[in-house]
Amino acid sequence: MHVDITHHVDESEPGEADGYYYYAYTLYRFSDGRDRLLARSYDDEADQAHFLNIEVDGRPRTMTDADLRHPLLLAAAAYLAEAGKRRLRWLSGRGDGYEPLPDQPTIGSAERS
Repeated sequence: MHVDITHHVDESEPGEADGYYYYAYTLYRFSDGRDRLLARSYDDEADQAHFLNIEVDGRPRTMTDADLRHPLLLAAAAYLAEAGKRRLRWLSGRGDGYEPLPDQPTIGSAERS
């Protein structure tokens, strides 16, 4: 598996009428030579990462439940766990858009007491 890691900052100019925003995050691009996965981890949520999409046979698409068993996703999840990302989610498009990977803890207001 090949992993390409890049860091990004997306921010507005201070004082803009709509308010200031600042997002710093790392993108992880995983490839097995045929398929690719894209994951993102925000700097201020360093123990989390989110799988955003999958590219199969050169065509990017939204992930499906079946992709959760894809060997590349399993290898990428292990890689991210080794890097300290204990909470992994994937963009499913259901509910709030993200769901925990199987056997991952729930992330959200329910765990904040």
